[in-house]
Amino acid sequence: MKKIFASGIIAAALTSSLSFDAMATEMPDTFLIPEHALTITGDRHKGNDLIGVIYNPVETHFNDPKPPRFLFLDSEGKVALGIGGNVKGTLLYDFDGAIDNGPAFSTFMIPVPNNPAQKNQFYGTANHSTIFLQLVGRSKLGYYQMYVQTQFVGDGYAGYGLKLKQAWMGLGNVKVGLAPSTFVDQLAGTPTIDDYGPIGENTAKNVLIQYRPQVGAHLTFAISAEVPDATYTTDADLQEKINQRFPDIPAFVQYQWQGGQSHVRLTGLFRNLSYRDLVAGKNKFVRGWAVQLSGLVNMANVVTLFYQGAYGRGYGRYINDLSGNNFDLVPDGSNGLMKAPRTLNYELGLRVNLSSKAFLAGSYSQARVFDWKGFGNDGYKYGQYVSTSFFYYIMPSLEWGLEYLHGVRNDFDGQSGHANRINTMIKFNF
Repeated sequence: MKKIFASGIIAAALTSSLSFDAMATEMPDTFLIPEHALTITGDRHKGNDLIGVIYNPVETHFNDPKPPRFLFLDSEGKVALGIGGNVKGTLLYDFDGAIDNGPAFSTFMIPVPNNPAQKNQFYGTANHSTIFLQLVGRSKLGYYQMYVQTQFVGDGYAGYGLKLKQAWMGLGNVKVGLAPSTFVDQLAGTPTIDDYGPIGENTAKNVLIQYRPQVGAHLTFAISAEVPDATYTTDADLQEKINQRFPDIPAFVQYQWQGGQSHVRLTGLFRNLSYRDLVAGKNKFVRGWAVQLSGLVNMANVVTLFYQGAYGRGYGRYINDLSGNNFDLVPDGSNGLMKAPRTLNYELGLRVNLSSKAFLAGSYSQARVFDWKGFGNDGYKYGQYVSTSFFYYIMPSLEWGLEYLHGVRNDFDGQSGHANRINTMIKFNF
């Protein structure tokens, strides 16, 4: 099986190296490079297609940094380097229930029942400011890319330590490095000021090797092998977490229209999770899997509908509100066995453009766990997240926003907690 898998990856890499990225080669004819892009050196016209790749990325989330304003070109127009990022300052006020998790509005962290001593909070941060470098070049084998992005959340959501967020290389249809998982549909995420985002959204970045060809103007496929990151709920006397033995394997098929402004995507995920059964004294494996339907529909460039929903077992690491909270495997009874809990998550969002400078956005999302026996009566059953946001572009590079968030956490014993938040931000993109 390992030889077959390795052969498939090598074949994919060789196939991709013989063709240009279809989306990238079409960009110069369909995409107008903004006038505020500053070419520092070189001939802009010779590198027009390279700048088009930078300014029309294949897939980004709303909260990802915008394309760089400062561009460097070599004299022959074969290589372009963009330097960009943003400075983002956020102020927030929690009322009628607060979340003690810095700026991250995670319903998992809501106290149940509500804590009278943790009822209000005033907080501010600039740690989601970011800096990135992107290099694009042209060769006989196709476009090649290198991308590095950092943020200042290395000490947690409330800290300011430098953290590597993305670092990947690409050639044609192949991408290798730390990047958003193939299971994640970034374009299907609703705009929010809250960087944590809707709790029912799938958000994960893994070290991966991805093959992503586009067939014609409407069909895109992708498959990847990704380094697994799993967290378990264990009984210290019965089970033990061990190193993972197999990669996570997500794959999708996507149909897009309106030049990529609308799409529908069907995604599958396969996992093989390892653990140690201390009762039997053996290493064992549990299969995890998930199926997701996601996409967005752009209606006359005025209203955009965002949607995503997934169901499966043992994929909590990919769900926004459950990631890192030990939902991939849980104990299965009083023996040493473990199981992958059944999980559901979904998000519905809407964006309404009021003018060329202002828009409204709103979302409802939920994350739900079904196997209560693995977590106890006071374990997380489901969370609910509601966002209502207003964004205004003071000038092309300067954004201001105002947002209301409401969250509820419900436990298996029937108790619940809630929180409310007002966010405002100012962000300058460069």
